[in-house]
Amino acid sequence: MAREATVARTTKETDIAISICLDGQGETSIDTGIGFFDHMLEAFGRHGLFDLDVRAKGDLHVDGHHTVEDCGIVLGKAVAEALGDKRGIRRFGSIALPMDETLVLAAIDISGRGALYWDIDVPYAMLGSFDSTLAKEFFIAFAANAGITLHVQGLAGENTHHIVEATFKAVARALRQAVESDPRAADALPTTKGAL
Repeated sequence: MAREATVARTTKETDIAISICLDGQGETSIDTGIGFFDHMLEAFGRHGLFDLDVRAKGDLHVDGHHTVEDCGIVLGKAVAEALGDKRGIRRFGSIALPMDETLVLAAIDISGRGALYWDIDVPYAMLGSFDSTLAKEFFIAFAANAGITLHVQGLAGENTHHIVEATFKAVARALRQAVESDPRAADALPTTKGAL
């Protein structure tokens, strides 16, 4: 049975609906109104092999902050819901992902204790209509609402586009590992505490 969820959230600033299948093929349909962010979410789905549908309408006349952050909230909630009781998953995942001159480390623990640990220098730039400082805001919201411990570390990089894109791809690849079924674990919870 596929692990999937659909979560919607409406505020005075945004109206967002996201569907995810953790056991997908990386098929995506993304529309946030922010071209570069669409590209990042497409990369997230493709590299995580998550089927991902994102529909977001936000107050882009103000800027992209609310839309990007709220997409992080909703995607995090959808991942948490799709994971269910977390039985049989690997729980941990990590990768050092290269993209040209850039190298980004992402490590994930599906811990139930959502937090982002961010040690990466993302130079300020407008990537189309996407403010590069919003990458961190997205991952703060995502980690908190998915209930995952997420470490992102920049090991090398100069080009802002490459750094942001490598970050999305690295997190997707690490998450893909962490949510995978562990054939040796059967229906066991990957913890000694009896609960995640």
